[in-house]
Amino acid sequence: MTKGHRITVERSDRHVRVVHGEQLLAESDRALVLRETGCPERYYIPSEDVRLGLLTPSGTHTHCPFKGDASYWSLPDAADVVWAYPDPKPEVAEIKDHLCFYEVEVS
Repeated sequence: MTKGHRITVERSDRHVRVVHGEQLLAESDRALVLRETGCPERYYIPSEDVRLGLLTPSGTHTHCPFKGDASYWSLPDAADVVWAYPDPKPEVAEIKDHLCFYEVEVS
């Protein structure tokens, strides 16, 4: 990693929900929290706790030098609302098979 840049991944003890409009997209007590220098905390939710049938793969892909290549999914009325790292870098291997939404509720 770049000097001064840090990423940690740990099991969250918080309940995480993702709602879009009136629709529940995900809910989990097994989320991981990823903390990265210069970025907001992000909750990565196991794919089993996400309603994948509501999402459509998009053509968007991004590259993070610290986490790897991300793929995105959309809703009919919201583009690229969730992403995942199908083959994350070894330093953040725990986020494999987890999805991350921009907007989450934590309690």
